[in-house]
This record gives sequence, C-alpha cells and structure tokens, in this order.
Amino acid sequence: MTAGEAPDDASDADGPRRRPGGRSERVRRQVLEAVQAELAERGYDALTMDAVAARAGVHRATVYRRWHDIGGLLADVFDAARDDDWRPADTGSLQGDLTALNLESQTALTARPPLVSALIAASFRSDDAARGVRNLWEDRYARCEVIVARAVGRGEIPAGTDARSLLIAATAPVYHELVLLRAPADPGLPEHAARTAVLAARAGAFTGPGTS
Repeated sequence: MTAGEAPDDASDADGPRRRPGGRSERVRRQVLEAVQAELAERGYDALTMDAVAARAGVHRATVYRRWHDIGGLLADVFDAARDDDWRPADTGSLQGDLTALNLESQTALTARPPLVSALIAASFRSDDAARGVRNLWEDRYARCEVIVARAVGRGEIPAGTDARSLLIAATAPVYHELVLLRAPADPGLPEHAARTAVLAARAGAFTGPGTS
C-alpha cells in the first residue's frame, strides 16, 4: 500500500469484510469488472494481468501490487459477490421459493457472455478460484436456509428438515443439466426439480441421520 492510498480489505477469514472507499473502491470495481469480461469473452487460458489492467484502464503496476496474480484476482471476484444484498424470493410456498431459486440459476448459467459458467470452469484450474467458489456457495446456502425455515413454519415440511440437503436436492438438477451435460435450458426443469424435492421433503427424506 502506497502513501495516500486507501487500505485494501483488512479483514481476516473469520471477521467481517471491510471494504475500501473512494478511489480505491472505484479501481477495485473497474478491475473486477474487467476480470469478468475477459474471462467470459476469452476464457481462463487467455486471462492475463496485463489484459485486465488495459481493459480496466488501470496502470498494470496497480493491479500487480494489489492482486499479485490471476489467482488473487479470481478470489476477489468471488469475494466481491458475497458483498451483495441478494436474498432468495419469498413466494409464499416452498415449491415457489425453490422454483424461483432454480430460475435464477438457470438464467445466470445460460446468460451471454457466459460469465457464471466461465467462473465455475476457472475454479477447476485455480486453487484460489476454487476456494472462492466454496466460500460463495457457503454464503448462498446460508442465505437460502430461510426458505426451509419458512416452509417448516408454515407446516409444509417436517421440523428438523436439513436445509442444506434439501437445497442441494432442489437445485442440483439445473447445474447437472447445464454445466455437466451442457444441455439446452429446459423451461420446465426449475419447477420440476423443485416439486420433486418438496415431495421428498414432505416424506421426511431430509430429516434424521445422514441428511447433512
């Protein structure tokens, strides 16, 4: 950090993430947007620090000093995603909430340029990106636990239903079809996967030992 520059992220892994403000935050935003654009358009193999700096309109020395390497850039992209205020939709029913969640995922995975798919692919090539993906998923699962809590409160599913297991069962088919099989988006899949998971939850499939 040079004199006069706002401090970078000063938190540790267990504490709250404190973000710089002013010019430092503007530079961070420009650079991370450039990383995402380069990755979506050119892929991981063509992602370079110099290309990111040029696209962001930032001096290359600033990028190297703050992020050090591609791994640092990718990790910060995922870290930044956890700073948003996203919350799962509240539709009034478990099936509706899970369907809405799946529709969001399907939209993100089929968007062009394919940013989300490119970030997932990068996580298989970079340890830093892989850690970023895991942290982001942990954050998203934690935020989505409210879906299950609401359903239990409404009496739709049994008390003691394991939120993580239910959420995985409801959302996995979308990722399996689009990421693993690279199949075209099926308009009926988000609701079908949600409905199947709800039926299993009502039968107690996600309660008891071995469900977490």
